[in-house]
Amino acid sequence: MRLERRDSHGWGTIAEGRTDDDGRLRFQVPLHDWQAGGYRLFFYVEPYLGGDCFFPEITVAFHVHDPERQYHVPLLLSRYGYTTYRGS
Repeated sequence: MRLERRDSHGWGTIAEGRTDDDGRLRFQVPLHDWQAGGYRLFFYVEPYLGGDCFFPEITVAFHVHDPERQYHVPLLLSRYGYTTYRGS
């Protein structure tokens, strides 16, 4: 999984990692990189679902309006579909 932030130069990677045994990834984003603005998550799901999966990668774009809050963006995944939302 990769987290990117959009700035005046385009998209730049600010964090990258793998999920744990619980399926979670807790990014440690430096405070100067976590600010209000546009972000996107790239989920590489092919390694989990296999080479014949329908969606090998999933991109979720979102806005951070309050960088003081924590953001939880779950991805619910099946072989032929997915959904996401802003968690609590």
